[in-house]
Amino acid sequence: MRTTSTRVALVTGGARGIGLAIARRFLAQGHAVALLDIDTATLAATEAALADPARVLALGGDVSVEADVARAVTAVGERYGRLDALVNNAGIAVFKPTLQTTHEEFARVLAVNLHGAFLCTQAAAPLMLAGGGGAVVNIASISGLRASTLRVAYGTSKAALIQLTRQHAVELGTQGIRVNAVAPGPVDTDMAKLVHTVAIRSDYHDVIPLNRYGTVDEIAAAVCWLCSGEASYINGQVLAADGGFEAAGVGLPTLRRQQGA
Repeated sequence: MRTTSTRVALVTGGARGIGLAIARRFLAQGHAVALLDIDTATLAATEAALADPARVLALGGDVSVEADVARAVTAVGERYGRLDALVNNAGIAVFKPTLQTTHEEFARVLAVNLHGAFLCTQAAAPLMLAGGGGAVVNIASISGLRASTLRVAYGTSKAALIQLTRQHAVELGTQGIRVNAVAPGPVDTDMAKLVHTVAIRSDYHDVIPLNRYGTVDEIAAAVCWLCSGEASYINGQVLAADGGFEAAGVGLPTLRRQQGA
């Protein structure tokens, strides 16, 4: 094992979308970045596009499989000798009515979104502690803070992830590992562009005080700040990066429009 003086971050689900934006921001800040993703084809393309073999380590694997996670963290240790930040971003969603969601679908969403974060944090913590500590950020969701239609599996997994964040913050904080969560609201990812109709986008704009979707770069900025020294006393918190969506509660678009008249 060799040890580098460069700070190192591990981002799960890092081949695209929010995970890739986080990785790019870490790289811009001088970190080396390991990307763990189940989509090996997209991961390979991302690794080539980043074109920084000294500071980018691409690792294929499923975060819900303990052996895959162990191999990934071992590879980070062997390559860099340290780990300063872990971002548990990998996630999946099934959007179905409760009575149409199968047990297999429910279990798979929890396996990736919740169990994956547990496994990755458990595997990464010893490497972090060997270097004196670090920071973990879990990518939760506004769906973990407020219930919404068709999200019985996804919302439940993200609510549980928020509680896992607090549990880990209490236990690992005493050892020098801060654990926080970012809960994005609607974000303008490629996936959102595919599945959100014009009507759905309009609905979101109506209930978000900033009247727009967030960007992947805005989420990345929040994540990297929580991993930085500037957030050195922040632990066990959930930062809703949502344009005010969660704070607005049950907003009435008609009244908001009247207010602006």
